[in-house]
Amino acid sequence: MTNNQSTNNILMIRPVNFGFNEQTAESNAFQNRDANQLAVQDKALNEFDGFVKTLKENGVNVTVVDDTPQPHTPDSIFPNNWVSFHADGQVFLYPMQAENRRLERREDIISKLEDHFKVDHIVDLSRFEAENKFLEGTGSMVLDRENKIAYACLSPRTDKEALSVFCEQAGYQAISFDAVDEHEKAIYHTNVLMCIGSGFAVICTDSIPNPHEKVEVLESLRLTKKEIIEISFEQMNQFAGNMLEVRNKAGETLVVMSKNAYEALYEDQKSTLKKYGKLVYADINTIETNGGGSARCMMAEVHLPAVSNH
Repeated sequence: MTNNQSTNNILMIRPVNFGFNEQTAESNAFQNRDANQLAVQDKALNEFDGFVKTLKENGVNVTVVDDTPQPHTPDSIFPNNWVSFHADGQVFLYPMQAENRRLERREDIISKLEDHFKVDHIVDLSRFEAENKFLEGTGSMVLDRENKIAYACLSPRTDKEALSVFCEQAGYQAISFDAVDEHEKAIYHTNVLMCIGSGFAVICTDSIPNPHEKVEVLESLRLTKKEIIEISFEQMNQFAGNMLEVRNKAGETLVVMSKNAYEALYEDQKSTLKKYGKLVYADINTIETNGGGSARCMMAEVHLPAVSNH
């Protein structure tokens, strides 16, 4: 079994009730309420469909599942927080801080994937919710799947104990650290400040205040042969850290991000990234503004082994 960093199979959830989530706003400084919330769902839907179209036109396999009107889950467009799918057939379900986000965990979505992929084992970490400990999937952790390292900035949504249980079950080593934005507020998810590709790492090192932790993270990236692309706070705030490496059916590598992230990058950063894949972006401004998450958060990578159709 090879652990590839990226996959051609992506799960995305089409929103029915997308909007500003009061329950997550306190710990997510990236969220800003749009005055006209009624228009937000329509705009988000257009952005979502446009993003899926862009991915498909670039040869990515996208499984789209519609959200359900009930229960009300305004953040369902970000499935990477409640579930992750691994090459050894394991599926992890995660403990979520916001109560309305716990409702996003849907068994029928996993069953739908089982038509095409092999699920060997479901590891349910949601029991940590009872202890007020959270680990929000590949938002809380940025996984180096090839080297089995989970990078995680600790926050109200990323608990050290839950992280170590994940690592034990998945065979990962944890590298955890504290990270803050330019106002010294804890950054809620690791995947807004860093992204790991097969050969590169995008990271806002300014957000890691502890010099020892910063050195440990950078040293680990160097040892695993990642070319480091530093981004500023300003670029991070435009979601330039929230990108994802995916592959298309032809096996080519794509680096997927939002239009805001793409436009925030400098030319030299873009040319470094282009060595590792084609840069693909979509305009998801409404989703970013109201949801406080970007392109990477909308894509749950399916690394499960394919079912052979004999």
